[in-house]
Amino acid sequence: MREKVLQLAKEKNAVILAHYYQTPDIQEIADFKGDSLALAQKATEVDADIILFAGVHFMAETAKILNPNTKVLLPDLEAGCSLAESCPASDFAKFKAKYPDHMVISYINCSAEIKTLSDLICTSGNAVQLVESLPKDQKIIFAPDKNLGRYINEVTGRDMVLWDGTCEVHDILSAEKIMKMKVENPDATLIAHPECPQPVLMLADFVGSTTAMLKYTKNSDAQKFIVATETGILHQMKKDSPEKEFLIVPADETCSCNDCAYMKLNTMEKIYLALKNEQPEIILPDDIMENAKAPIVKMLEMSKQLNL
Repeated sequence: MREKVLQLAKEKNAVILAHYYQTPDIQEIADFKGDSLALAQKATEVDADIILFAGVHFMAETAKILNPNTKVLLPDLEAGCSLAESCPASDFAKFKAKYPDHMVISYINCSAEIKTLSDLICTSGNAVQLVESLPKDQKIIFAPDKNLGRYINEVTGRDMVLWDGTCEVHDILSAEKIMKMKVENPDATLIAHPECPQPVLMLADFVGSTTAMLKYTKNSDAQKFIVATETGILHQMKKDSPEKEFLIVPADETCSCNDCAYMKLNTMEKIYLALKNEQPEIILPDDIMENAKAPIVKMLEMSKQLNL
């Protein structure tokens, strides 16, 4: 199946973009893999007839917004995002209306409709730096992740108004489980994604985006890590540092994993069928794409200026 996918991608001049939360076999066939910021940046450089996005819906939408004339495929249209779904556009529009003098910064993990209601998009990899680059008196609404928003407030000293949304994969992680793991592994370094709840972040030795965590584990002298994020990241961590040990914080007592059910909907067979049939395709209204593009482009431009 791997060879069939690669051959079909070559025949159709298709580029495969994959998030680090995909299964290892999918990560290994990707032309480029990365976190949300890197994938958004890569989407602006693509020269292909087809973009196949091995990720979730909002990521494929972002690729389409940045490449309106390119066919963008998502292997499974049901691959959504609990965080994006926690912020319905109609409800957020009403929330925004309560703060007419506030700038809206939205985490890239949101729908295209939310992006149209935003002034600036951010990722977990650039959020702190983007916020810090704004005037201190700038009033800000941050959506949709309250955990990431709270973390940014703490780091920057801001008082952003937060939308009450969370990622179920990160929000489910408990400080109690992590403290138990730390007791059992006193030599381990705890690293956490900023979408985790505040008690988890307070315990962490390092807090950072997917890419930041990968860089940290690669460069750190530590030999054992407790990892508080989605299981898929372990594949790249082990590739980068095969001599080190990585323990994922489990979502529950039934298994030693913390999988995003949406991310794992994508399979090699679905990728093959998507390329073969050129379906399912991401289709967005022109006005949505045009209005959603401005805050994304602003993020990319600011990130470039800040060397992020």
